[in-house]
Formats: sequence, structure tokens, C-alpha cells
Amino acid sequence: MAPLRHPTTARRERAVLIALLIAMAGVISLITLLGWYLWRESVVAEEQRLGTLAERLGHQAEDALVDARSLLQDLNASPLVRCSPAHIATLQQEAIARPYIRAIGYWQAAERRCGVGFVQGAALTPPSASRIYDNGVVAWWPSPDTAVGDVELFLMRLGDHDVAIDPRLLLDAGALDDPSAGQLPGQEGGQESSQQAGLWVEGLLMVSVPANARVPAPDTLPPGLTIEGGNGRILARFSLDTVFPMDVVAVQPSRQFVQRYLPSLATASLLGLALVVLWVLVVLRVSRRRLSLTAELRSAIDSGAIDVVYQPIVDLQSGRCVGAEALARWQRAGGEHISPDVFIPLAESGRMITNLTLTLLERVAGELGGLLREQPGFTVNINLSPQDLEDARLPQSLDRVLTDAGLPANALKLEITERALVDSDTSRQLLAELRRRGHQLAVDDFGTGYSSLSYLESFELDTLKLDKAFVDAIETHAVTSSVIIHIIEMAHSLQLNMVAEGIESEHQARWLAANGVQLGQGYLYSRPLPARAFRRYLKGH
Repeated sequence: MAPLRHPTTARRERAVLIALLIAMAGVISLITLLGWYLWRESVVAEEQRLGTLAERLGHQAEDALVDARSLLQDLNASPLVRCSPAHIATLQQEAIARPYIRAIGYWQAAERRCGVGFVQGAALTPPSASRIYDNGVVAWWPSPDTAVGDVELFLMRLGDHDVAIDPRLLLDAGALDDPSAGQLPGQEGGQESSQQAGLWVEGLLMVSVPANARVPAPDTLPPGLTIEGGNGRILARFSLDTVFPMDVVAVQPSRQFVQRYLPSLATASLLGLALVVLWVLVVLRVSRRRLSLTAELRSAIDSGAIDVVYQPIVDLQSGRCVGAEALARWQRAGGEHISPDVFIPLAESGRMITNLTLTLLERVAGELGGLLREQPGFTVNINLSPQDLEDARLPQSLDRVLTDAGLPANALKLEITERALVDSDTSRQLLAELRRRGHQLAVDDFGTGYSSLSYLESFELDTLKLDKAFVDAIETHAVTSSVIIHIIEMAHSLQLNMVAEGIESEHQARWLAANGVQLGQGYLYSRPLPARAFRRYLKGH
């Protein structure tokens, strides 16, 4: 038969497992958050890049069309004799000045009488116009009817002049390539980019790059960026609506998008990985320390290695010490002092707090038993946690300790937190039983938790302890300085004794005494003292 594991070992293994699960949850959360952030930032950056590109392409095309219309207006207004050498020279000069213009011509009625450029004659007389505008402009969109060779031209006529525009030069193919993206995998030097784009003017396709590209129509896409993971491409649609309604649609492979942002993604991923590793190390370090502290605390409690110090409780009128609060202190084997703010919650989370309380009881009885027998009115306060009030061992252990030490029940005053007042009926019943046995009950740190007048009325209590925060605010403009007056009045109405905690000045002590607070404790009188030093303190008070 396999040997059973020690309960402490099992608890430590469970704690390690929990710590690892927390670390894994943290890692997954960090990776998920980092991945989402990087993806979102890359998409936003790409949307901005393509949006800027589309706007530039759209404005370039619009400027060319507006310039062509202005040119036709100027030619129609020219006083030169039509088809004269001077007229032809002017047409030639204007065509050369605009690289996107393939021809300029003069019409008389339905006959093209003269012109300049690469295209002449019947090639510039398609059957029906695509658009006829109120300002007299007649336009033919690129189509097989306007094709010359393999190029489908855009034709515009106004008055008695026309222009033939090569739409390929309206969309700058070089602008589609992002030099920062570098060469795509498998793309040889000089090979064209795999990115595509299309320009629509007034809902009609003006040009696509490359010429055989199958670019989705803008009315099939939402504005902005669309990611088609299944097709391995990214689509972007951007619209302009100034002189002409225009739409630019850009298409690029997903791999191009990834490669463009790969350096920043890699850098951020390395940073994220470093943060993840740091997170795991921090969690494991904290977990190991916590496990080590938990195991050491359990051992210290079991072996009675917890120290006890006593802070005097003083009558504010006479200055005489009438009691003390017993406080646990823990010094590790290496000499490190662990704060109660650390080891008390650790004892509660490890379900060791009642063992700690019982250890404290035995130490108090052993160290101050003689004093308590010699001074019947002297009391020592013991702090109880909510877990103590749910442990059936407490009443029997109290009786045993008192009987062995020959002490009455009223020698030990039991302090409970406000949280214990609202935890359960079990706590209420146990507190009532402890009070019937002769123990006095005090509510510790009153005003910082959940208590109200109704809770205080429903419990049988003897003493109310004012939290240090209220004492610090005495006669200041802080909100708590006015609250303390109401707490004192409430305690008087319930006939409760009061102990003020954290008194550090004579001014605070005089104010408290003048307002009916009977007892106090704090550094004004003494810091918490070991038993021997506390007995010496008593001899002087």
C-alpha cells in the first residue's frame, strides 16, 4: 500500500497547483490582450495607410479631370482660327504638357476636323455618351467602344473641342507599392506588385491597375477595411465626394499586410513574451514565498514559536494602567520580523487562525497568570477572528486555560471585529454564551467596517473601541472628526465603555477624556511590550 501524503504536503501541492493555474490564466490573458492590441493597431495603421493612398489617388484623378475640363473651356474661348497652324501648335503644346492626354481635337458639327496626339479620326467617335452634364460636358467612360488597341480611353467633349485621356495614368501604379514593406516572398526583382486597385467615378469604373485586375465594385464593400481570411486578401474602400463622386478600392494579399507590419509585430511580441515571462516569475516567486511563509507559520504555531507583546490600556482620567491588549508577533528563523498585516491574513486563509488564537491564550495565561491573579480587576484583551467564532474548540479551550491558570473568566476580555457581528447566527450564539460565562466583549476598530446601531443593539457587548483613524482626526476639518462625536454619543446611549486606539498626543487624550471616553491605548503611553518589560511598566503606573 502506498504511504499517505502528509496533509501539509497535500496543501502545499494544492497551493502550487493553484499558483500555476493563476500564472497560466495570467499568461493566457496577457497573450490574448497583446494579440488583440497588436492586431487592432496593425489594422488601424493599415486602414490609415490605405485611406491616405486612396485619397491621394482620388485627388490626382479628380485634378486631372478638372484640368481637362478647364483646358476645353480655354480652347473654346481661344480667338485662334480653328485648324490653323497656330491653333494646331497650341493643341500640341497643351497635349505635351499633360502626360495623361493622348489626343486633343476640334469638331465642327459631327465631324472632327483636326487634332493632335496619338489617336485620330473614327476612333474618337463612339456611338453614345456615358454622361451628358448640364454644363455641356459630354463624357464617354472607358469601354470597348473607346478602345484604341488594348487601351480603353476616357473621352470628354465640351463645345467644339475634345480630349482623349489614358485612364491608366490617372491611377499611379507606383503609389500602390509601399517601399517599407520590402520584397514579397517569391517576388523577384522587377516583378510587379500583387496589390490591385480600381477607380470609380460617379459609380462607373474609370480604370483598374493592373488592367486585367478583378477589383470588387465599391457598392459591394463597406467603407474602410475588410479582411477576407478565407480568400487571403485585404480589401479597402474609400470614397471622395468633391467635384466628382469617386471611389477607390484597393486589394492586397494578406501576406503583404503581415510582412508590412512584421517588424513591429515581432518587436511587440518579444516585449509581450518578456512581460509574460516576468509575470510567471513574479507569480511563482510570490507563490513560493507565500507557500514558504504558510509552512513556516504553521510550524511556528504548532511549536509555540509565536511571541506575544502587550500594549497597555490606560484610564484617561487617572492615567493608571488597567489592562492590556495581547498582540501576536512572529519572527522567522532567520531573524526576519513578519508584520501582523501579513501573517494574520495568511493564518486566516490557511485556516490556522484558531490555532494561533489558542496559542496566544496559553502564552497569556503562562506569562501574565500571576499578575491577573494578584490584580482581580486587571484584564487582558484577546483578539478573535470570525473563524474563531465558528470553531467549537474555542469555549472548551478558554475554560481549560482559565482553569489551569486559576483565573476567572472576566480576566480575559474578548475583542471581535465588526465583520464578526454580521457573519452568522452561529457567531451571535457563541458570543452570547461566552458573555454568560463571564467574559467581557469588545468591538475592535469600530467605525471602519459594517456595524450600525442595529447590530450593536442586537449583540450583548461591553466595550466599543474607537479606531485610530477617528483619533487622528480629532479637532481637524476631516469628515471623521465630526463622526467621532456621534460614535461617542451612540456608545453612551448603549451604556458601552469606550477605548480609544492610537493615542499619540496629550491633546488627543485630553479631548477624549473631556468627551466621555474612559480608556485609551497608543504610543503616548507605550508601544507593545514583551511580558517582562510590561510588568516593569506596570510597576511605574
